[in-house]
Amino acid sequence: MAYTVRRIDYFYITVTETAGLGYEVLSGLAEQSVNLAAVTAVPAGPARTQFTVFPEDTGKMKSAAQRANIPLEGPHPALLVRGDDEIGALARIHEKLLDANVHVFASTGVADGKGGYGYIIYVPPEEYERAAETLDV
Repeated sequence: MAYTVRRIDYFYITVTETAGLGYEVLSGLAEQSVNLAAVTAVPAGPARTQFTVFPEDTGKMKSAAQRANIPLEGPHPALLVRGDDEIGALARIHEKLLDANVHVFASTGVADGKGGYGYIIYVPPEEYERAAETLDV
């Protein structure tokens, strides 16, 4: 099972839904050269969407958001796992965290269709360092 784990920050951007909203947020960040390692968007109530963005460069994200007047919540820490897609890969990662008494309160993953996957792990802030050490970050 080959995988790598790295520390990554994430931010929430909550906006009122409009047509083309995803394009506006993502193109606005791209115009300011903010490279994203991952992004999710989910409903956050009536006519609101919450983006969770994982920038490659936290400082650049903060500066870009300030220039564009984008309200950010964060940064918050997470772990980004990339690895070879095989049966049980995620279970083995969770087993290591369980053995270290680390509570995973949320996670998101996707297979790339070419034999790899990306997986984001959210743990309580007080358990973050233990989680990182457990996964050899």
